[in-house]
Amino acid sequence: MKNINIKQGIELAARIYVWFILSSYGLGKIIGGQFHRRTKLPDDVALQTLADATAYDLAWTFMGYSQAYIVFIGASQIVGALLLLFNKTKFLGIVILIPILLNIIVFDIIFLPDYGALSSATLYFSLLLLILYFNNEKLKEILVKLITITPNEAKLKSIKTVVIVIILIALFFTIDQTCIYILDKSTLFK
Repeated sequence: MKNINIKQGIELAARIYVWFILSSYGLGKIIGGQFHRRTKLPDDVALQTLADATAYDLAWTFMGYSQAYIVFIGASQIVGALLLLFNKTKFLGIVILIPILLNIIVFDIIFLPDYGALSSATLYFSLLLLILYFNNEKLKEILVKLITITPNEAKLKSIKTVVIVIILIALFFTIDQTCIYILDKSTLFK
């Protein structure tokens, strides 16, 4: 193994730490260690009225209502964390994990009185930002490749792109409104 410098060591430690913690949380969600499950509500939560419920109990019960949602969130944490482990996929892992952690941070600020959970999520988020900072040159290179077009491409693409975007917006609006109309008239979901 080649020698690594301090910055690389910090980055590797951050990646491994976030992988371990978020994989644990993701697995915990999937196997039932997080949220008030619809079929397994704690007695004190099941017996209280909505008006008497705490923000924590409402939030935890809502989040635990759908098994599909729980699996999606847990699997997203596990996949994002796993991608973070490998140098070639760490940016994709960060792209998956940043929105998840931002959601957790906002959720904790608004609904949960537990500032320990908020500080932990903020730490994991900060570690991801640190990884991005340590890789700012590579990140700039990736972003430049994604957004750079030559002047000739820009001239040809500008009018064509505007027309295509307008057509797609009209198509999206039509699909959206058609779905709303069909689902409002349907008894399938009522």
